[in-house]
Amino acid sequence: MHVVGIVAEYNPFHTGHAYQIAESRRRLGADCAAAAVMSGNWVQGGRPAVLDKWTRARLALLGGADLVLELPTVWAASSAETFARGAVGLLAASGAVTHLSFGSEGGEVDPLRRLAACLNGPGYEAALRRFVAEGLPFAAARQRAAEDLLGPEAAALLSSPNNNLGVEYLRALDRLGSPITPMTVRREGAGHDSLLTGGALPPFLSATQLRAFLARGDWEAVRPYLPEGGLEVLRSGWNGFPSLDRAGRAVLARLRTMTAADWAEIPDSGAGEGLPPRLERAGRTCRSLEEFFALAKPRHWTSARLRRLVLWAYLGLTQADRPGAPPYLRVLGFNARGRAVLREMKDRACLPIVTKPAHTGALDGPGRRLLQLEARCTDLYDLCLDTVPTPGREWTTDPINLES
Repeated sequence: MHVVGIVAEYNPFHTGHAYQIAESRRRLGADCAAAAVMSGNWVQGGRPAVLDKWTRARLALLGGADLVLELPTVWAASSAETFARGAVGLLAASGAVTHLSFGSEGGEVDPLRRLAACLNGPGYEAALRRFVAEGLPFAAARQRAAEDLLGPEAAALLSSPNNNLGVEYLRALDRLGSPITPMTVRREGAGHDSLLTGGALPPFLSATQLRAFLARGDWEAVRPYLPEGGLEVLRSGWNGFPSLDRAGRAVLARLRTMTAADWAEIPDSGAGEGLPPRLERAGRTCRSLEEFFALAKPRHWTSARLRRLVLWAYLGLTQADRPGAPPYLRVLGFNARGRAVLREMKDRACLPIVTKPAHTGALDGPGRRLLQLEARCTDLYDLCLDTVPTPGREWTTDPINLES
């Protein structure tokens, strides 16, 4: 049996995600299982997910996924390269995944493989450092380095967000020496992060558009883009639109006590550029999160990078909290076919599989510590909701089981 691995945030799961799973299954056979590695309660943009991870896992299972594994926060709320490295590492460690499917703007995997090989090659780092030293933002410097090595046509692929992330998945596969076969599905409908302002809506919208509908409480606008029964699941798990602003003063309290040395311990804080003192000054003088972002952001940084730094500060995470590789496989949900994949994983996985909170005791030191940190991340996520749940959901919530 083929098992296709998919990396996603499913924030929330929608018809475009269902199309990717269905198209991957069409190519690999109707009996192909789909195993998703999904971000937990915090996503790459440095924001809380629109629904908690168990509700999002249930939606994914309704939409065609068979097994949902969690990508821990220390990888999920990170740069594209680190995000991809953690997620692909989990798929490889499962021992059951045969293919990796990802969306792309072009729909062809070979040009992206050539780019990935280039970015993993010996000349890339030197070229990248040269353009970064000229003051270019990282993404622009990366594209210019690729242009130097492969030419403008190949490098232009990096200007598209799905292509860009796909290249990072391919780089991660190459670095692991993984036998997993990559494949790509062309993205259809609205573009990544797009917001449509009028006219007829396409069959596939961006998750950004759906979150905009949810933010204004337009449930009926969301309904056509969810799996069957999805709106009822979404509404049952709804606890207001999550926002870090709800925990704003707690975040500000943390920022006001952060020293430059504290900032330097967070990944991608610009320590090599001498930026932690600037972050310290912004934290000690700002009166709101918006003011912190205005004071702290260097021109060549993306807003997402700065939001991730603030999130890591709020969660109390440092570089030392992220192991070199994921130490366990955490199951968030499964159906009958997913159960079959789990049975195969028990024989072939090279990491312990956590299916129940009680299994934590079987983890070694790094794994136990990371899961305890994930519990803290969940409790702090809950402060971003309309009504704060009882703390400790990480230890009391079982995986979603849709076997029947």
